[in-house]
Amino acid sequence: MPESPLSHPGNNAAPDRPRPHSVSDLFWSFTWLALQGFGGVVAIVQREMVEKKQWLTREEFVEDWAVAQILPGPNVVNLSLMIGDRYFGMRGALMALAGMLGIPLLLVLALAAILSNTTDIPGIQGALRGMGAVAAGLFTATGIRLIGALKSNVMGKLACTMLALATFVAVALLRVPLIWVLLIIGGLAFAWAYRQLRRVRAPQGAA
Repeated sequence: MPESPLSHPGNNAAPDRPRPHSVSDLFWSFTWLALQGFGGVVAIVQREMVEKKQWLTREEFVEDWAVAQILPGPNVVNLSLMIGDRYFGMRGALMALAGMLGIPLLLVLALAAILSNTTDIPGIQGALRGMGAVAAGLFTATGIRLIGALKSNVMGKLACTMLALATFVAVALLRVPLIWVLLIIGGLAFAWAYRQLRRVRAPQGAA
């Protein structure tokens, strides 16, 4: 009998929520996700995990993606490990990772072998630059679509907006190294969120 996602002690999702049916479901879901992710994986992840499969709410996606970004390694790989572990523990994390990297890696190696002698062709270079512009558009569109998730953020809409603007200025205009952005702006966000959470929980503790 296949193992139910609910049988794993690490699965803390609500029982009435959509969820992967098995580790093979995780594997093929992340394989399909990776195969669509040419140029902008974050947009595909948000569409597949939140809008189609509904394994995550918008708020959960924003929170999990934030954690995935500050961890070492590719963001979407970190996210696949987190989702796999949430439902099936270590086995789920490894299967999600295998789906994320297995077949796409073979395709990348095949494309690298085919295109190894064509990268100096002006037409190929122009196509790659065009893909970069599309990728930027995908990231921007995904960010706009996720703004609504900040309405329920404990830090408040104004604080979220100010932190987002400060991050944009630091990265895009001032070219501040990412490590300092994480330490300074991320540290401020952490401290403010911690303060707000304590304020929210204080009346409950008093009661």
